[in-house]
Amino acid sequence: MPADEKIIQSVKETFTREEIPAKTLLVKEGALAKRLFYIESGCCRCWFISSDGKEVTMNFGFDGNFVSSMESIIADAPSWYNVETLEPCVVYAIPLSKFKELKAASKDFQDVYHGYIEQRLLHYQQLFISRIKDNPEKRYKELLAEHPEIIRRIPQHYIASFLGITSVSLSRIRNRA
Repeated sequence: MPADEKIIQSVKETFTREEIPAKTLLVKEGALAKRLFYIESGCCRCWFISSDGKEVTMNFGFDGNFVSSMESIIADAPSWYNVETLEPCVVYAIPLSKFKELKAASKDFQDVYHGYIEQRLLHYQQLFISRIKDNPEKRYKELLAEHPEIIRRIPQHYIASFLGITSVSLSRIRNRA
């Protein structure tokens, strides 16, 4: 969900532009996030370590998305997950403290922030219900139809983790599709 052009212009004027290599942790699970990132180009993966020690992918961030830890932004709490670049990324970054000041001072930022949070809530509700209600093949087909950039840009083992299945199961589903 790309952000509004007026806000993007403000982000580019206010945030610091950075080029970040692939496989860089932007947010570390269990630590307080320090910055908010707007992805101009590249992609990130949000993931955590499950109780059985496996990596679980919960989301992806692409061009035009913001990434950070909602726990840190909302509650000044440690992140429940990692945010890692999968590709070299061009991002605009801002310390969370400055972002909170900017949000408090700007009605436009508040409106965009609230709209973004509402869209993320809907997205996560859809994922949650789909995990309970739909079989893996249906989840894959919906992902392919609604988010083809994930299929094009993300390694298969991360897609399988995101769908809650093994890479072998994903290969079988792809062969049938």
